[in-house]
Amino acid sequence: MTNNKKIEYGDFQTPRELAREVCRLLKKNTTEPKSIIEPTCGIGAFFIEALSTFPNIKSGCAFDLNNEYIDVLKNELSKKRLLQNNKIEVADFFSKDWQSEISSLTEPILVIGNPPWVTNSQLGQLQSDNLPTKYNQKKMKGLDALTGKSNFDISEWMISQMIDWIQEKRGVIAMLCKTSVARKVLLSAWQKNKKMEIATMHIFDSKTYFNISADSCLLTVVSSKNRHKECKIYDHLWADNPNQTIGLRDNFLVADIPSYEETKHLIDGEQHYQWRTGVKHDCSKIMELEQVSENQYINGLGEINELENKYLFPLLKGSNLANGKIPSKFMIVPQTRIGQDTSHLEITAPKTWQYLTKHSDLLDRRASSIYKDKPKFSIFGVVDYTFSKWKVAIPALYKKLDFSVIGPYQNKVVVFDDTVNFIALDNEKEACELADILNSKKATTFYHSFIFWDSKRPITVQLLKSLDIDELLTESGNTNRYSISKHSKQLQLI
Repeated sequence: MTNNKKIEYGDFQTPRELAREVCRLLKKNTTEPKSIIEPTCGIGAFFIEALSTFPNIKSGCAFDLNNEYIDVLKNELSKKRLLQNNKIEVADFFSKDWQSEISSLTEPILVIGNPPWVTNSQLGQLQSDNLPTKYNQKKMKGLDALTGKSNFDISEWMISQMIDWIQEKRGVIAMLCKTSVARKVLLSAWQKNKKMEIATMHIFDSKTYFNISADSCLLTVVSSKNRHKECKIYDHLWADNPNQTIGLRDNFLVADIPSYEETKHLIDGEQHYQWRTGVKHDCSKIMELEQVSENQYINGLGEINELENKYLFPLLKGSNLANGKIPSKFMIVPQTRIGQDTSHLEITAPKTWQYLTKHSDLLDRRASSIYKDKPKFSIFGVVDYTFSKWKVAIPALYKKLDFSVIGPYQNKVVVFDDTVNFIALDNEKEACELADILNSKKATTFYHSFIFWDSKRPITVQLLKSLDIDELLTESGNTNRYSISKHSKQLQLI
């Protein structure tokens, strides 16, 4: 298989050593299976190790889309005299009748494997036909779909199907996947009230085994008459005790159940404060510049340009905010609201207009659909609150809860990129009060009950707005109403 094809199918073959360790863990913790099925077997590391580990297996079946892999597995099984009573065939996961296959197997059934590590959008970019028929399974529409929220891992869809297979069977599902995929699979199953025991996730180092950087785990789901909605998480494959238990509470996926129980009364409510994200432009080489003299700026292409100051604003990126740095760049903000006509720039800021026109080829090539049929040089996420003098902000991509007060810099409003979440405020006192309450122990406990720090964007607007800030202020008695913390004073200097 060519490298491009391996990328297309998310093809990361399971090392025999890892397959062996997983099978040993399953033998220790689950019922001995009578049959085994590996739906995406590759060259069959799991299938072979399972046959060696579980002597009570009477029959098994393994399938893969790649006929070369199937030939390798057949040859290996033949050498070990294990080919008899085992069905090894080429099959497409998305078109095969799996219920018929499962029905033919003796219980308890072990469904084991390492499904593809690839998303539907990656397959789409490669013009692959290796997609489920309904690939937007969350049925997202409009802006969510346009900005990529409808994108999902193919393995998420596959493992969800497997849980359906064993609903009326005695069986165990054991799958390698990203931890984010495991959580999404479990959340969906719990919300649909699927029958299962308490699930487990055993973390392993994907860099060691697959040379990829992704938080990864062995997800194990055991069928049951019960409908448990918790999952115990273990630090590694050999851990005896879990270090965390996640679960479904009040239809929320909870990362820390005790913290949730302590602070769940602070969920939602009427929101006086509105969380926002920073400006999205998808063209940093052109839209972000460093100042080299009073009216001269250098862009990401190394070009020095003379520009008007009117549409240039000090920029704080998430990385700047996380590291306590002052703005080192400026962002061109040619609009004050989404979809606003930009042709006026030719008169109000001719140098800026000329500069953007010169680089319109790069701006026009921005891939996101949100720019389609919009005015020239359009940006996204800009409206009146973008230009508020005072803001309370937090980086979205960093693994810490630290809310900062941001005021004007060099007598201009500071703007953020789309890796920052913030609340726009009218004055410094209110900003400092809000930062204090958001950095309080109670708020931190609340957010920790929902945050999964291995997520690509652990701190989202959806998470932030789930806290009823007004209720928390009332509960605190407003004792810090106009106090300015040491942290806030330091950030004032920005």
